[in-house]
Amino acid sequence: MDYGKFKYESAVKARESRKNQTQTIVKEIKLRPKIDPHDYGTKKGHVERFLKAGDKVKVTIMFRGREQSRPELGFRLLQRLAGDVEELGFVESQPKQDGRNMIMVIGPHRKKSETKAHTAGQAQNRSVPSPRAAAAAASEPAASEPAAADGAAVPGPA
Repeated sequence: MDYGKFKYESAVKARESRKNQTQTIVKEIKLRPKIDPHDYGTKKGHVERFLKAGDKVKVTIMFRGREQSRPELGFRLLQRLAGDVEELGFVESQPKQDGRNMIMVIGPHRKKSETKAHTAGQAQNRSVPSPRAAAAAASEPAASEPAAADGAAVPGPA
């Protein structure tokens, strides 16, 4: 085996291994301890979307002024969020205070490569009938419709 062939095969192997790798992306969501229920729902929706895509989510609670003396409010909010997205992800790092912020990381149950394969499989399962098949099915009379004695169509319920 010559050296050129060896280099080519090693380059092909390296390319294949890179194709199967995925970059771990950490998305961040920032909240405040006194968040409105609708705003919380919106932020929770973003977290769910990130986890479904296979990304990790870093949830940050920002404390200001007097809020810093009540870190338990932020802790409860993070626990509530973790409970709400429990079916999509798990808590990788528990909530911890970091200066003015409290941080928690949530990881997805499925890896990003598994998520891509799952969504690709769903896209293949959706079969779109061809226009010719739909036209042929429409031109044939349905077997469930009874035919009238004189050959006219029977009117349905109005």
